[in-house]
Amino acid sequence: MNNEVLETILKNAITEDLGDGDHSSLSCIPADAEDKAQLLIKQNGILAGLEIAKEVFNLIDPTLKFEQFQFDGNNVNPGDRAFIISGKTRSILQAERLVLNIMQRMSGIATTTHEYVKKIVGTKAKILDTRKTTPGFRYLEKQAVKIGGGENHRMGLYDMIMLKDNHVDFAGGIKQAIKKANEYLQQVNKNIKIEIEVRSINELNEVLETGGIHRIMLDNFSPEQTKEAVQLINNRYETESSGGITLKNIRAYAEAGVDYISVGALTHQIKSLDMSLKAI
Repeated sequence: MNNEVLETILKNAITEDLGDGDHSSLSCIPADAEDKAQLLIKQNGILAGLEIAKEVFNLIDPTLKFEQFQFDGNNVNPGDRAFIISGKTRSILQAERLVLNIMQRMSGIATTTHEYVKKIVGTKAKILDTRKTTPGFRYLEKQAVKIGGGENHRMGLYDMIMLKDNHVDFAGGIKQAIKKANEYLQQVNKNIKIEIEVRSINELNEVLETGGIHRIMLDNFSPEQTKEAVQLINNRYETESSGGITLKNIRAYAEAGVDYISVGALTHQIKSLDMSLKAI
């Protein structure tokens, strides 16, 4: 976990929520009041964001005391207690919503990811996330995917070249896009992987004739087409299935022999896990 990136995200979130002060608490809670609150789980799932919650409390008030009963990655049930936070009442109230927002969303993502991971147990395939994330919250959402048992695809536009359909079309075709990508990496002296998306077996054959890439994304292929494509690629490049992947069909894609399966739904079609922070 990159502590510098994390601190920037959390400070921005605190500033967004706190503004010039928590006037609700300032108006009715004495400055010297101290209390305790506990985070209670209200739904079955995979817990995520507990370590982030610690950082939120610490940034708002380093004197708060955090007593932990669960860990990120734990399978939790309704009624489970994740932690107790104690100290200045105003500080607890200032952190409450941000902690819940983070933990509920991260736990929802981890829970969803875990459901997909369970479906492909016994195959070589690995579950990947995508860039379909909440602006400003990507780092935490991708952490949640890892907690749920998945792996991260590229973090952004900067750590992998990914030649998607629009890149190929705008560049004038598959061969031109791959050629230009490799020339660019030489010019800027960068060593990052190149992945290219193909939409048909014909496009796949063109990529195989051209070479110069590291991974081939099979976009919206059926499981049967995926199996054919994997046989054609024959371990020369990494393979990834994407598009139209659901819990119902993911096993078929994994059994077709791909290395990776990317699922946008991990981060953009999830339901937050229900939990609450209540005074003791």
